[in-house]
Amino acid sequence: MGHWALSISKILAHSSFSIPHAPCPMPYAPFPMQIVNSNYDQSTKTPRIATVHRTTGETDVQVTINLDGRGTCTATTGVPFLNHMLHQIASHGLIDIDVQAKGDWEIDDHHTNEDVGITLGQALNQALGDRKGIVRFGNFLAPLDEALVQVALDFSGRPHLSYGLQIPTQRVGTYDTQLVREFFVALVNHSQMTLHIRQLDGINSHHIIEATFKAFARATRLAVEIDPRRAGVIPSSKGVL
Repeated sequence: MGHWALSISKILAHSSFSIPHAPCPMPYAPFPMQIVNSNYDQSTKTPRIATVHRTTGETDVQVTINLDGRGTCTATTGVPFLNHMLHQIASHGLIDIDVQAKGDWEIDDHHTNEDVGITLGQALNQALGDRKGIVRFGNFLAPLDEALVQVALDFSGRPHLSYGLQIPTQRVGTYDTQLVREFFVALVNHSQMTLHIRQLDGINSHHIIEATFKAFARATRLAVEIDPRRAGVIPSSKGVL
């Protein structure tokens, strides 16, 4: 092997033969995260704000939302845990929310919880209007300590709830954990969204519920954003939602 190696070395030394160097590849440049569309002007967008006032023999609820807000929240429902969850929707969804509610608390929290869900759903539907330009779909996986919850949603105009939470206790504080499902049933029906909630892990009731509301907020934020490539167009191959 040494003789052959020496011979090749001599040939190369007395030859003009050379091995061309491959050009250095250009460094990988990913596409920028921001999508720019010269036909879309954020400053001229109509504010997506809605106020709904709903009064029944059991409750009096007023909700104002701004889908293009900063995440501020004022929630006075008489149900402390529900107030806490509404703050999660606002903060993580970057939706300004004001909820003022009076209910028949002397009976229980059921009517207030449900009617806040109904009124918030109506305000959400009204603020979205014809839904032109929105991304429409949203999906988020939210951890909270040992709890892990996934929410996927579609502002399809077709109400549907697939609810997969297994909450181990009957109450969190004074809040009946059965009311979580009732809140989302009301919200889905009146916002006309398809909503899937999946619990992947979790043993603490508070963590499971809060992770759900945070995942819902982030999925909603994704879905209601304006897609600059589709501004002014209904996001459906049918042309209607």
